[in-house]
Amino acid sequence: MAEERIIKKYPNRRLYDTNQSCYITLSDVRDLVLAETPFKVIDRQSGDDITRSILLQIIMEQESGGQPLFSTDILAQFIRNYSDATRKGFMEYMEQSVGLFTSQQAAMQEQMHKVLAGTPLDAWMKISEQNMETWKKMQESIMGNLQPKK
Repeated sequence: MAEERIIKKYPNRRLYDTNQSCYITLSDVRDLVLAETPFKVIDRQSGDDITRSILLQIIMEQESGGQPLFSTDILAQFIRNYSDATRKGFMEYMEQSVGLFTSQQAAMQEQMHKVLAGTPLDAWMKISEQNMETWKKMQESIMGNLQPKK
């Protein structure tokens, strides 16, 4: 596993990659995310970990572009789920959903490779069955977390 890269954010809003010994842009940080390179962004003055803030900035840049990922309704739902009553369940649901989506993307790529290599189509049926079972388990888990504790 690669060593975590430290990026320092200076008061002038510039980002300095201590590993590469050079200034970088938000686009460069986005490239680190896409390459799955572990990193942490530290505020140079306070020493605080501001990685989440930088990631949110990247999302904001992406969202302000031509084709946003999140609709207005989805963003409103995010805001509504910041209440204490739903925060934990919503966070777990989002983590599981994104994790499932990512694993399914990888599985689809693998299956597409097999299909193109001559594997029978029944592999697609097997993935569909696995997807349904995974979603069922995930929904049961989420619903269990949302029910009031006695």
